[in-house]
Amino acid sequence: MQTILRKLPVVRSRFLSSSLSKQPKGVGLVGMQSHCLLGTMISVMTSSMNTALLGAVFGAVLGALCIAPVARAQEGSGTSDTRWRVQLTTQTPVGQASPSQPTDAAKPSAPVANNFHRKTESVEWEPTKTALIVCDVWDSHHGLQAVRRVREVAPHIDRLVKAVRSRGGIIIHAPSDCIPFYAQHPARKRAQEVAISPETPQSIVPWCDQIESEVAIGYPVDQSDGGEDDDAVEHLQWAERLSGMGRDPKRPWVRQIETIEIDGQKDYVSDSGKEIWNILKTHGIEHVLLSGVHTNMCVLGRPFGLRQLKRHGFDAVLVRDLTDTMYNPQRWPYVSHSSGTDRVIDHIERVVCPTTTSDQFLDGSPFRFSEDQRKHWVVIIGEDEYKTDTTLVRWAQEQLSRDFRISYVFAREDAPNEFVGLEALETADAMLVSVRRRPLPAADLQRIRRFVASGKPVLGIRTASHAFSLRGKEPPDGLVAWPEFDAQVFGGNYTNHHGNDFITSVRVEPQTNHPLVSHDERGKFLFESKGSLYRVSPLRPGASVLWTGSIPNEASEPVAWSFVRDDSGRSFYTSLGHESDFDNDAFCTLLLNAVHWLTGSSQRATVADVEHQQHMVRRGKGKQR
Repeated sequence: MQTILRKLPVVRSRFLSSSLSKQPKGVGLVGMQSHCLLGTMISVMTSSMNTALLGAVFGAVLGALCIAPVARAQEGSGTSDTRWRVQLTTQTPVGQASPSQPTDAAKPSAPVANNFHRKTESVEWEPTKTALIVCDVWDSHHGLQAVRRVREVAPHIDRLVKAVRSRGGIIIHAPSDCIPFYAQHPARKRAQEVAISPETPQSIVPWCDQIESEVAIGYPVDQSDGGEDDDAVEHLQWAERLSGMGRDPKRPWVRQIETIEIDGQKDYVSDSGKEIWNILKTHGIEHVLLSGVHTNMCVLGRPFGLRQLKRHGFDAVLVRDLTDTMYNPQRWPYVSHSSGTDRVIDHIERVVCPTTTSDQFLDGSPFRFSEDQRKHWVVIIGEDEYKTDTTLVRWAQEQLSRDFRISYVFAREDAPNEFVGLEALETADAMLVSVRRRPLPAADLQRIRRFVASGKPVLGIRTASHAFSLRGKEPPDGLVAWPEFDAQVFGGNYTNHHGNDFITSVRVEPQTNHPLVSHDERGKFLFESKGSLYRVSPLRPGASVLWTGSIPNEASEPVAWSFVRDDSGRSFYTSLGHESDFDNDAFCTLLLNAVHWLTGSSQRATVADVEHQQHMVRRGKGKQR
């Protein structure tokens, strides 16, 4: 008895601290009352109860204390404890509407700008009013790379299927062209048994290539070749293998991949727009998740795809991490396969519907294909002098997105000290800054400080030397400056600039030994910049100058250098970045190579490489067929 009593407070403390922290709102008081009751009962009973009886009473009270309140909170639907809290992502054109204002996601408007704010908001969904459509996750494909990616993502789709089903959501398996395989399957018969309402819209029947909101925006990739990205030799070998299995090498799918379980007692199998519309209506479905392949083709265009669902009033949402595209990097815009997928997802978020990720319904992190090893750059832009919202973005789209994942963060036009999407820094590998004199809200500046302190790479363009400070005055209430940003992050010493009337001659520093400069380039004249020359000397110890600039009758100044920060992180800064500098291939090449160097890549581009990529991107465009 004494041993048990000595242990009771410890058990009670650990159990209560854990359980009470998880209590739904409104049950904490019940828990506290039960806690007091338990203490009173123990003190009264210790002198008269035997060990077995005390243990039984203790267990019963703990049940009342911790289990009953949770059960009561979960009774009935519609409470916060039975609903999913889902993060939905959309994109709004910069300058068109404040991203803080609610928008009608079902009716995305045509953009009037080339740049977009990426916004994530939290919503609550009732699981029983949610459906998941698994689109065309076939057992085989004519593209070998497509097969490999499907095999990798399928187990994660299966986990999502089980999670949605377990909460009362509806699962619709839609392996197009494979319905005969399921003729006798209970899930197929269940779909056929759903009554077809006379209100069923005939417009839900066909494939949909475009909805109204897409008209004013170009298509994000050229998929007119079918999108295969196979090695040529392997593709032929795969076609021979399919023929050997008795399959048509052009259409080898027979069924949905077996990895994804079909519950014969609960699920549906259909590829008919009419059937699926009626299944959704019969169950009172409001929210429809789509996962599967391929995003730029079937997921968008099928009769049950995103476009048709949005056209017909459903809250359609793409599960963006459990999908893939048919995109060949040898086609416009000549980026990696993963970057091509990102472009399609951007398109969907801008003019079709919101997206989400599977971790909103599952434990863990969003799924990522093993081949996607891209570093994630966050590009922060907020300045009005040099038009880097055009020049820098165009350069990044042409040169950077080929090998990197990019998130753009722009200042709000109606609140220029607020930047939309800075939370992207939480998953970023590197940060690029083109900001001029914008002190920030404390939480936002702290996010940037935290990123820098983590030791991750930082690249600065021109006005980044005075990104978060004001000239000779304190920031307004609610905003915080970082006047030491230049010195601490770039090793710089910006004080002002020379007159705008001078042309700056740019050349390679003769004494540099930086790995981004070859031996035969030292001292070489490069080009003339129309931007004023910044006064930055002397730089802090630890800075390594690559390029210098000069104007008549003045000492030369560093215009490009790297720096090792106190936190051991790498930084690279250039005071160049005038609008005309982005027309110079030498500058664009240095910038690209600095990005590779900062992220530890040995890859180096030549001026010819940059010229070729620019030419190819600017002469091409997106095509569906």
